[in-house]
Formats: sequence, C-alpha cells, structure tokens
Amino acid sequence: MTTRTRMNVYFDPELLQQVEMLALHRNVSKSAIVEASVASFLSGDTADRLEAAMSRRMDRLGRQMDGLDEDLAVLGETLSLFVQFWLTITPPISDTAQSSARAKGVERFEGFIQTLGKRLATGDRFLKELSRDVDSLGDTPAQGPSDADGDRP
Repeated sequence: MTTRTRMNVYFDPELLQQVEMLALHRNVSKSAIVEASVASFLSGDTADRLEAAMSRRMDRLGRQMDGLDEDLAVLGETLSLFVQFWLTITPPISDTAQSSARAKGVERFEGFIQTLGKRLATGDRFLKELSRDVDSLGDTPAQGPSDADGDRP
C-alpha cells in the first residue's frame, strides 16, 4: 500500500469550486484531481501531449475549413447561375405593369424571407439537401437516352 503525506494548500475559491465540480463529475476525490494535475504539470512529456492535442485540433479545423470552402464554392456557383438565368430570362416590364409587379415582388420577397427563416430555424440547409440528393442519385441506375424519352422497348 502506498503511503501518502498530507499537504495543506490554498486555492482561489473559484478554482477550488472547479476542482470540486470535476471531482463530483468524474466521481473521484479532490485529492486525486489535484495529484493528477501536479503529476501532469511535473512530467516531462507535457509539451508533447500538448503538441499532439493541438495537432489533432488543427487537423480537425483544417478538415472543417475544407468542407466550408467546398460549401462556399457550391453556394457561389448556385447564386451566379441563378442570377445569370434571372437576368437572361426575365422580360422587361412596361411602365403600366411596374406597380403591380413591384407589389408582387414585395409579396414574393416576404414569402422568401419567411421560408428562409423557417429553414434556418430547423437547420435544414440547401447544401445538406443537395448532398443527400446527389448521394441518392448514385444509388439509382442511370437512365440512358432511350429511357429518358420514354422509348423503352
């Protein structure tokens, strides 16, 4: 059995509260928390462990950034194609029809904002739907030109 020597130390009340909460959370004694902390502080491999932890975090952040970069590229392409389509297809409006078109535009914009708010609140995102749709396309057999025209034998 290991003998232990008693030591009295003084803690900042907030730090002591954190130690007590951790001891309760992990179901260990406060002495075990303090002993492990001191041993970790005094061990020579602390820098190596810190570097490894930082490296894992940096790798994770790098992967997240790659995903965000891809999402941003998809959004940029989506928006640019929509604007190009809208500018190409939208016919000019006569002066007499502009007020009714403006009112309809305000109505559609309000509907758009409400739909956007609902989607943002539920967490349902276009890119998630897009990736699900693309994944499901890979599961179905591709249609040949004759299949798309309805000329199946």
